[in-house]
Formats: sequence, C-alpha cells, structure tokens
Amino acid sequence: MSTLPPPSPAVAPPLVGVLALQGDVREHLIALAAADAVARPVRRPEELAEVDGLVIPGGESTTISKLAHLFGLMEPLRERVRAGMPVYGTCAGLILLAEKILDPRSGQETIGGIDMIVRRNAFGRQNESFESAVDVKGVEDGPVEGVFIRAPWVESVGAEAEVLAEHGGHIVAVRQGNALATSFHPELTGDHRVHALFVDMVRSAQ
Repeated sequence: MSTLPPPSPAVAPPLVGVLALQGDVREHLIALAAADAVARPVRRPEELAEVDGLVIPGGESTTISKLAHLFGLMEPLRERVRAGMPVYGTCAGLILLAEKILDPRSGQETIGGIDMIVRRNAFGRQNESFESAVDVKGVEDGPVEGVFIRAPWVESVGAEAEVLAEHGGHIVAVRQGNALATSFHPELTGDHRVHALFVDMVRSAQ
C-alpha cells in the first residue's frame, strides 16, 4: 500500500510594514495587500522589529526624518536597513534611502541603504506634477504608469546600485541588494506590479 507524502506546510505571506509617520500610507497598505502581503502601519520601534520588510511612502522627506527621530525610529531604521531588511521607498522614501542629498534642508537626515545621490523636487513643484509610462527592469507585461508629484530624481549611483528605470534622461528607479526606490508613486495607479516585485524581494530574504 503506497503512502502519499504529507502536504507541504502553507507558506505564510510576508509581513510588510508601511512607515506611518506622514504621507500616503493607506494607498501602500492597499497595494501591498493586493500583492499578497500582510500589511500594517509602523509607528514605533517595536512594530518595526516585527515586520519582514518596510515601505517608506511619499510625503515630505524632511518631515518624515524629523518625525522618525521624534518617535525613536531613526536609529532602528538605519540598523535594520544595514542588517538587510528589505525596504522600498517612493518619492520622499527614495530621498530617505539615499546616502547623499544634493540640496538638503537644514537638519535633514537620511536612513541610507542605497549608494546614490538625489536631488529633491527635481521634476518641479506640486503644480508641475505629471504621469508618464515608465519601463521598470524586473516588472513584466509592459510599462507602469508613473505618478510624479514633486518628484526627486537620482543624479548618480555607486557601483553596487542598479538602475531599473529612467525618464527624460534621469534615473527614477534604483535597486541595491534588498533596497528598492522609485521617484514615482505606483501605489496611486491601481497597478500593483512594483509592489509585487518588492514583496517577492521580501519573500526571497526570508
């Protein structure tokens, strides 16, 4: 009498946090859930310690960095990113993942994680926001619709960083190891493929 092997245990979906200090947190939570992750907001160090990966949303990078200090999150964020926690930053989040900002505001700090130099508000002010199709390396089935709102661009990257997308001759998506960053907001479009790419990065790191 043959016996069947026991069924493989179900793989739990990764737990991905969204830094919920300022910015479009709700939209990222929805996009992550659509990409088969368990998504929750992160405001305290103990919540950060529980997640498998983290999204840093758009908003105002100076405000987010100041609030991260106020909530006791800046050093825990730096430590977890250095330790290899998957992290994805959009717009302001891209700025916070940079090693250097060309035009920082007074007292502005970054978390780091990607060897890149960025320029704030490089594509213009709020009234110059726009949408454009962007081909992103690693995202299949055609370009994604990029929403650019007071968007930065990446001036240059180091040897370990990989350029994933450009727009108008400027770098708008970068990956380095477990860190991903885009100048644009895919969470505002209903297209969750960039979030799916990030959730796959989180799974691979588990």
